[in-house]
Amino acid sequence: MSENSEAPGTSSAVPAGGTTPGPQPEPLRFFGTTWVDHDGGYGLRRAGVTTGSLVAAVAACFVLRFAYQGLEIAEVGGFVGMLVVLMFAVCSAIAFRKTWEGFTRRPDDASQEDRLRGLKSIGFIGSLLAYFLRSFKEAPGEKLRRTEYETALAQYAKRRSSRTGNPAARKSAKGKRSGRR
Repeated sequence: MSENSEAPGTSSAVPAGGTTPGPQPEPLRFFGTTWVDHDGGYGLRRAGVTTGSLVAAVAACFVLRFAYQGLEIAEVGGFVGMLVVLMFAVCSAIAFRKTWEGFTRRPDDASQEDRLRGLKSIGFIGSLLAYFLRSFKEAPGEKLRRTEYETALAQYAKRRSSRTGNPAARKSAKGKRSGRR
């Protein structure tokens, strides 16, 4: 989140650099910054993410079914087929949980998230289902970004209000008073 620009919709003079002062909202995938004021086709985007993630999850299930049928045709045995189904189920559950957690808080350890990237790729159906379910309530990740953005706006307003006036004039006025006594 950048602290060199202001919240959209607030009016202030734009400096010569072209950006407004204050924090900028962090864009979300598929939504940009439309989540801030729920404008710019936000509702349509949410409907699109909901529909798209469900369609992609269903298509992925068909692809996995064809892969499983390929294993049956190859006659690899029931044990291997069971292991493949179990692997995709466990990876999808982990991917769902990690994706869902990512909507509400930042990861504690970025290196652990990097190590789980392959596992989450295998369980991509879980991630798609997490997007599908979360997009009913809000844009996936909106609550986390909104909390961070509002905190940054409050901190920025507090810093701006505490810096009113000319500090040099206050120092010189105090110095003159103590010098006259």
